Parts: sequence; C-alpha cells; structure tokens
Amino acid sequence: MSKNLVNLNINPCKMCMPMGTANAFYGIQKCMNILHGSQGCSTYIRRHMATHYNEPVDIASSSLTEEGTVYGGEKNLIIGLENLIKLYQPEVIGVSTTCLAETIGEDIEYIIKNFYAAHPDETVKIIPVKSAGYGGTQFEGFTRALRAIVSHVEMDTAKHNKINIISSMISPADTRYLKDVLDQFGLSYILLPDLSENLDGVHQSSYYRLPMHGTPISEIQKMAGARATIELSDTIKPDESPGVYLYENYGVPYKRLNLPMGLRDTDALMELLSELSKKAIPEKIVKERGRYLDGMVDSHKYNALGRIAIFGEPDFVVSAVRLCCENGVMPVIAATGSACPQLKEKIKAELSKLADVLFVDNYVILNDVDFETIEAEALRLGANLMLGNSDGRRIEEKHGIPLIRCAFPIHDRIGGQRVRTLGYEGSQVLLDQITNTILKTVEGGFRETLYNTYYNEGPKSKYGLEPKTEAQMKVLEYKKTTDPLTPQAQTIEEKTANHPCYSCGASQKNARMHLPIAPKCNIQCNYCVRKFDCPNESRPGVTTDILSPEAAFEKYKLVKEKVPNLTVVGIAGPGDALANFEQTRKALTLIHEHDPNVTFCVSTNGLMLPYYAKELAKLGVSHVTVTVNAVDPAIGAKIYKHVDFMGNRYHGEAAASILLANQLSGIKLLIDEGVIVKINTVTLMGINDTHIEEVVKTVKDMGCFISNVMPLIPVKGSAFEGLKIATNREINAIRDKCGVHLKQMYHCKQCRADAIGKLDSDISLDFRENEARSESKTIVSPKGLRFAITSKGGMLVDQHFGQASELYIYDYLDDEVQFKEKRVIGKYCSGEEECDEKEDKIGTILKALNDCDGTITMRIGDLPTKRLESKGIKVFTTYDRIEDAVKTAAQEMLKSELRTAGNF
Repeated sequence: MSKNLVNLNINPCKMCMPMGTANAFYGIQKCMNILHGSQGCSTYIRRHMATHYNEPVDIASSSLTEEGTVYGGEKNLIIGLENLIKLYQPEVIGVSTTCLAETIGEDIEYIIKNFYAAHPDETVKIIPVKSAGYGGTQFEGFTRALRAIVSHVEMDTAKHNKINIISSMISPADTRYLKDVLDQFGLSYILLPDLSENLDGVHQSSYYRLPMHGTPISEIQKMAGARATIELSDTIKPDESPGVYLYENYGVPYKRLNLPMGLRDTDALMELLSELSKKAIPEKIVKERGRYLDGMVDSHKYNALGRIAIFGEPDFVVSAVRLCCENGVMPVIAATGSACPQLKEKIKAELSKLADVLFVDNYVILNDVDFETIEAEALRLGANLMLGNSDGRRIEEKHGIPLIRCAFPIHDRIGGQRVRTLGYEGSQVLLDQITNTILKTVEGGFRETLYNTYYNEGPKSKYGLEPKTEAQMKVLEYKKTTDPLTPQAQTIEEKTANHPCYSCGASQKNARMHLPIAPKCNIQCNYCVRKFDCPNESRPGVTTDILSPEAAFEKYKLVKEKVPNLTVVGIAGPGDALANFEQTRKALTLIHEHDPNVTFCVSTNGLMLPYYAKELAKLGVSHVTVTVNAVDPAIGAKIYKHVDFMGNRYHGEAAASILLANQLSGIKLLIDEGVIVKINTVTLMGINDTHIEEVVKTVKDMGCFISNVMPLIPVKGSAFEGLKIATNREINAIRDKCGVHLKQMYHCKQCRADAIGKLDSDISLDFRENEARSESKTIVSPKGLRFAITSKGGMLVDQHFGQASELYIYDYLDDEVQFKEKRVIGKYCSGEEECDEKEDKIGTILKALNDCDGTITMRIGDLPTKRLESKGIKVFTTYDRIEDAVKTAAQEMLKSELRTAGNF
C-alpha cells in the first residue's frame, strides 16, 4: 500500500492549554498549580514561563508513569496534592489536566471529591481545569482557567460598589498600567487575574516559593455581587467566558471590549470607565491621548510602506490589526494558532478598507495556522515586518523579515514581562517600534533594492527579496576562483549577475554560446529521442553539427570577435557534457587558456557528477545546471526508460534511484566547491507536475541558487509524444508555488545545443557552415502558395505563434519566394494565460489567415494547430531563415499533393 503523508502542523503558532492555565493561576494570591500528567509537561511550562518573565516559576506535577496510565492516576494526584500542601501551604490549588490525563479519561472532579473526603479538615480551595494540550491553545487554557475559578469558588452574592475587570493574556507591565488607570478614575475593582507582581517582582534577598501577590480568593468570592463586569476580550467563546458565567448565574451586567490598544479601543475603555465612575477622564490620560495623536501624525508619512504580518492570540491579533490600520500600516497577514472562526468577521472590514486606500490586492486572515504557512504567505505577499512572539524568529533569521516581539513567549530577548502595548502610552511605544522598523528596512536597504530591481536582476519576483540559505551565502561570498590561471577573474557574484540564465537583467544585454561537443548520453528520457541533427528545430538537445574541441575553440574565437557582449560559454549537449568528459575538458581548457575571464557553464543530467564535480571546479566552471525531474524513484521510473552506469543498463526504480543518488551527492559536491547550481525540471503532466515543489524544496535545502520549471516540448517518436502539454498558466502556477522556496527562472527560452546570442535572439544561423540541404529534385508547380510566418524581426522563423502580434505574409511560386505584406493581429497568448482557452482570439486570427495555405512558426500549441488545420491551413514548426523555411514548407506541401494524386 502506497500513501503520501504530510505533516498537518509544522512549527505551530500556538502553545498547549496547560501553558495558559499556569499563566492564569499565577494571577491568584497564594495559589499553586499542579499538572495531572507526566513530569515533562510541568518542566516544559516552567521553562517557557521562566525565560519569558525572567522570574522563578514553580509548577507541580502528579508524575504519571506507565502504572498510573494503565490503572488510573488518582493515587498520584492525591499524593501530589498532599505533598504540595505540605511544602507550600497554599490557599488555592489549580489542578490542570494534560494530554495524558484526558486521553486515559481521568475524572479530576471525582478525584478532588475523594481527596476532601480523605482530608475532611483541609480548607485549601482546589479548582479543576480540563485542559488537554490537543484540546486548544494557551489562549483557551487561560480563559478556561478563569471560567473554572469563578465557577468553583463559593460566591458571596452581597451587592457592593466594585466592578470586575477580567483581562486577557497581558504582560505584568500592562496589568500595572490597567490598575493605575482604574485608580485614576477612583474605581474599586476586582482584577482577574492580577499578574502585576508575581511574574515581575522586585529584587529580594529571599525567595518565596508561594506567590504572595495577585487577587485574593476572598476578593474573587465577591465578584458575584459586583455592579458590573468589564471583560477585556472580545473573542472568548461564551461557554468559556467568566463574564458570561457571572451574568447568567448572578445577574452581573457585563461589557466586552477589545484589548485597549490603539486610539479607538483605548477610547472605548476610557469612556466606559468614565461612565461607571461618573467622572471625567483624568487630565493625565487626556494628555497621554494627545501625545499619542501627535505620534500618529509624526509617523503617518512613513507607515504606508509597511506590510506587516501579525500573529498570536486572537485578542492580540484583533487589537494589533486595528492599531495598524488606524495608523496606515497594512497587515498583509493576520494569523492565530487558535481555532477562532470569528477572527475574520472582526477584522475583515478593517483590512479591506485600508487595502483599498493603499491599493493592496492581497492579504490573508489565517485561523488555526502554523508558522510554515505564515512563512509562505509572508514571502508571497511581500511582508517587510512581523509583529508577535519570538517563535517568529526563525522566519526573521531565514528571510531577514524584522520581528517586533511583544507577546508571550519571548525567549531570545529579556524584558518580556515589561512589554507595554495597552493604553495610549503603550500604543505609542508599539507604534514607534513599528514605524522605526519600517524606516530601518527601507532606509537601510533601498539602494540595494533599487540596484537589484532596475539594474542587476530586473524586477524581482512577487515574493520580494529572494531568500538565501547559509550555503548560498557561502557561495556568494566566495570572492575569487582559486585557479592560478585566472588572477583577474570576476567574483562568483559578478559572474552570476552577468549570466543570462541566472539573471533576468543580464539576459537582456549579455550573450551566451553553447558548444555542441557532447553527442553521447548515458540516460534515456521518455521525452527525448537520441537524434541531434535537427537544423530546423529550436529546443534543447538539437544541433546542426557536432564539433570537436578544437573546432569549438576556433568557432568561439570567431563568435567572440563578432559578438563582443559574449560573456558565457556553455556545454549543453546535445547529449550529456559529463558523458563526453574528455571532449568537455579539452574544449574548456583551450578556451580558458585563451580567455581566462569567460564564464563557463555546464549542463548535465547529473549521473556522473560525483566523479567530475571537483574537476569541473578546477577547470574554472562556475555555474552548473542539473536536470532533476523527480526526487522519488517511483516517479523517476516513469520518466526514464533506462540509465547506463558503470557498464550496466538499469531500468525502472533501480535506474531512477541510481540517477537520483548521484544527482544529489554531485550537487552537494558542487556547492561545497563554491559552484552556483541551477536546477532544471521538465513538467510532465500527470507524472511529476504535483511533485515538482518537492523537488525544489529538496534542492533548496542543499543550497541551490535558482530553479527553472520548463514545459515539455513534445518530440515526435518519443514515449511522451502524445503527453498533455502544460499551459502557461499551469507552468506559472507551479513556478509561483516553488518560488516560495527558491528563486525561479521565468525567462528561459529552452535553447538549442548550439545556440548563440542573447536568450531572446538566437543568431546561431549566422555561424552555421554545414547546413543540411535537401538534394532531392525541386518540384515546380504553376500553383502559388501563401504562407503566414511568425518572426521577431522579419529574418528568421524565431517566434512562438501565441506571442506574435503581427504576421509576415510570403508567396511561393516556381521556387521563388516573395514578401507580400505584414498583417497586424492580436496576441492570443500574453504569457500568463492559458493560451489554449482563448477561443475568441484565435477565431479572429483565423479570419486574418483565410487566404493562406500554411503558417510557419517556431512553436505552437495544440488547439491553434487543430483550428488552423481544420480550416485547411497547414502548420509547420521550424527554426530557420524565412526564405528557406518557405521553400521547405512549399516543397513538402507539393510532394503531399502529388502523393495524394498518385503521381509521386
């Protein structure tokens, strides 16, 4: 049985529920938390809390082992409670279940009841919380613990003048701010929980194991008699809301607000407190608001450049999105690891409004998400900063997207307990951080961005700056080749910037030359026919002549003289460069001695790479292209008919396995030698099209520089002759997916093995000496023929039919070719659409060709071919001079007519 498996959650954007319960219980005075589960759970939580809050954290464990797992953990929990009471003398104990306890079905309410029965004089309040790690996140654990506290405490329903303040997960510093604001309004309040001291205490000479601060249990018992409840969380589920519980059971009216971050949400809290206290907003707070408004004005002219990715707990994400939107910073990602379906409805309108103003087309709201998805979306949407906890640091380190740390947990910085985000002052601190990060990003790299965008690389992909792995950086920092014959050699980075296949910008100005010196091949691909003498085809693996190394050297000197912008010499077949290594070595050596500064490039299937990788580097080869069509031997077996290796011929998965192993080990050797590696992959619909992204991921992790996903060019007589061809849209969709992982080549022209010139202007015809000419008798007929030709400049048949905006019309009569006119037509393929779907456009083109007998083009799709031939217009594909191509096509048509008439 074969089945593809994928990880459902990679680098989760959340922590487990017991983490949230532990945080909540630390806001209760003289409260200890015990986890009913294995010891590792409490250790994990202590570590996270201690490094974030920079305070000692004690969390007990019932220490379930194999015996307790099988026979039940009641005994462990009761012993744990007894020891906890003996050592700490707490007034409150929170008992939180873990994955293990919930999985085996532990009834902690029943166990606690039995504990009290066995200890009738015990007065400690024990509060159970069902908090399986897989049942939610720390956010749900936090809110569920608060709900458990108010639902298990014996309430005093006597009415009083205090108000209940129930907070979401906020820092101790923000808790102190909240208390200060309440004091300024002169309000009496009960705060649940109060983390202001226990997790951010003053320096003391003695350590108190029991949290001595926080909200006393006696105050919590009075919450049922409060005159109102303010719940600073608008995303808590009603069945986990303490405010809802107090209202439904004791009639305490409640109001739910967003966390007071930003102008509007802080205004809402201040107005409500003013209403409840029947006092005007204090002057100190009014001035804070004024300073925040002034700060908003100061920063607004920079903020439109920000494309921020926000992640964390639902309450934090909602309020942070609103703060960013009111300050003109566009959140392109709003993500939470919690399952919070209401997140979208709470922020969709905010994002849509700002996106319209800033002309932002794409943004995402992600629910129950992991960091792998956040990373992919950040690259796709061009995020230039992130806001959230320090678990986003891996994205920052990997892709250079700055991270502003302001939520739990923060492990790689100190001061997480002192982070301020609430109120006008906290909002100002956060806004300054955001704006300054935008300025640092823009001001610190704008020259490099301009250079790369408009001079060096041409427009970048839509993913923004291309990510570089450690191995790629090592290659780019490799400044000089070690070959003593090239003391003035360019740096690797300069060669890459000037290589037409590795740099889109260079393809517009620099030429390359392919030397057809390698006829032999050691593998048989099912999309290829081992025939290279094809003077009138434009695709990889074809050439007019096979040159000796000496002839190739002489031709290089001739071409270099006439093409001064020639910067790259490559060996790309027509077979495999390494299957003809002696010829390859000789040709490279001759040219290297004559021109030590030329860039050498070799294309190979990779079978012999482990044996020649180091030799290639010594010869001065700086760039190697390896064709890798699959990293799964089962898929590779469908692509390769056989592999010839070490005197044996292999078939099926054995052949594919040998090839793959040699490809990967050879690529590793090349990268270790400082060689830049490009990966070519042919798209074979129904075979490897859904597997290509896995290929790119694999080679990206090895340190390859760029990937080139190519469409199949069907070859007559090959096993894949009738295979469906991927459309432009399908190819670009695959490239877009792969571009998240590795830079993509969008400008490939799938060149011949003897190509010369710039990528979009092959001038190899000008240097052919021995073109194949038919010696058969020319057929002369009084009948004239008319042809429509696609050509970029009117000299060669060198343009794809779908890319032509005008056609050259030629007449043929009595072996004479005469140009008649140019006809302007509308392109039916823009390069980004599925050309085969443009029925209306091809119909218009057919009308323009109604007087033509044939059309001659370099390439053409299946649908236009069928449509043209259904109208009696013969289709010829070739790469040749126009006059020669017309004569060849006309002779073929005339011969066909004679055969049909029985005269030939």
